[in-house]
Amino acid sequence: MPGSPVAKILIVDDDQRTLLALEALLEDLQQQLVFASSGEEALRKVLKDDFAVILLDVRMPGIDGFETAKLIRERRQSTRTPIIFLTGAYEDPPSMFRGYEAGAVDYIVKPLNPEVLKSKISVFIDLFVKSQELEKEITVRRLAEERLRESQENLRALTTHLQSVREKEQTRIAREIHDELGQALTGLKMDLTWLMNRLPQQKLFMNKVKSMSRLIDSTIHSVRRIASGLRPEALDAFGLAAAINWQALEFQKRSGVRCTIQLPTDGPEPDPERATALFRIFQELLTNVARHSNATRVEIQLQVTASSLALEVRDNGRGITARETENSRSLGILGMRERALQFEGNVEIEGMPGKGTRVRVAIPFG
Repeated sequence: MPGSPVAKILIVDDDQRTLLALEALLEDLQQQLVFASSGEEALRKVLKDDFAVILLDVRMPGIDGFETAKLIRERRQSTRTPIIFLTGAYEDPPSMFRGYEAGAVDYIVKPLNPEVLKSKISVFIDLFVKSQELEKEITVRRLAEERLRESQENLRALTTHLQSVREKEQTRIAREIHDELGQALTGLKMDLTWLMNRLPQQKLFMNKVKSMSRLIDSTIHSVRRIASGLRPEALDAFGLAAAINWQALEFQKRSGVRCTIQLPTDGPEPDPERATALFRIFQELLTNVARHSNATRVEIQLQVTASSLALEVRDNGRGITARETENSRSLGILGMRERALQFEGNVEIEGMPGKGTRVRVAIPFG
C-alpha cells in the first residue's frame, strides 16, 4: 500500500545458515529485516525498537528462546509484539506449550516451508501496518482535539476580557451620567426654583415653570434609571445581596410579577468579578421570566458560603423545555453559562411543563 509504514522483522537464530535462508525467503516481502544471533542481542534490539513480528529460535546457547521470550515480555510490557518460535521437528508438544506460556503466539517447524512462513508473517505485518495507521489517526485526532480545546480556552479568555472591559466602561459611563448629568439637572432645578420664587406670580408663567420643573424631575429619574441599568450603584456600594434585592424589587415594580426574596444575613462578600458575573446572570434570568415564562410569581434564594456562591430562581410559569435549554440560538442561556464557566461554575436549568422553571447557578471561590 503506497505510503504505508515499513514493518521491521526481528530474526533471532545462532545458526548463520538459517539467518541467510530466512533473509532470502523474506526478501520479496519488502520489509526491513533485523538479525540477532543470541537472546541477549535480541533483547537489546527489542528494548530500542518496535517490531511487527519476532522470529525466535528455540535452541540457542546462553539464553534460549523460551527465556528470551519471557524477558521480552517482562522488560517491554508496553508492547505485545507477536513472537513466532522456530523449532526443529524433534521438539515434543510439552516444549511447545512452554513456548506459549513464555509469550509465543505460534511456531514454525524447521526445515522452513516458504509458503507457511510468508503466510503467517504477512498476517502480523498487516496487523502492524493497520495498528500504525490507526495510531497515526488517533494522534492526528488528539492533536485536533487539543487545538480545538486551546481555541475554546482562548475564546473564553477573550470573552472574559471583553466582558471585563465592558463592565469597566459601563461603570465609568454610569458614574459620569450620574455625577455630571445628575448634578447639572439638580443645579438647573435649583435655579428654576430660585427664579420661580422671585419672578411675578403670573398664572401662565408659573404653569410654564412648573411644567419645566416636572420635566427636569422626569429627566433626573431617567438619568438615574439609565445609570443603574449600566451599573447598579447598589452592587458597588452595598454588595451582591443588596443589588439582587434592588433588582428584584425593580423587576416586580415594572412587570407586576411578585418576587419572594431570601438573602443571606451574613457570610463573606464575593470578589467584584464573581459578584458582577452572578448579578448579570440574575438580570438575564429575570429578563427571560418576563419574556417567555408567563409567570406570576418568582422565588429567589441567594446563598454565600466560604467556598461558593449559589443562586436559585424558581418561577411558576409554563416551564422551559429541554429543546429550548440546548438550543444554540438561545444566546441568553449561552451567555449565562459562559459567565459561570469563567469561574469554573455551572448553570442548571430544569423545566417542569405547566409548573415552572428552576435555575440554579453555582460559582466556586478560588
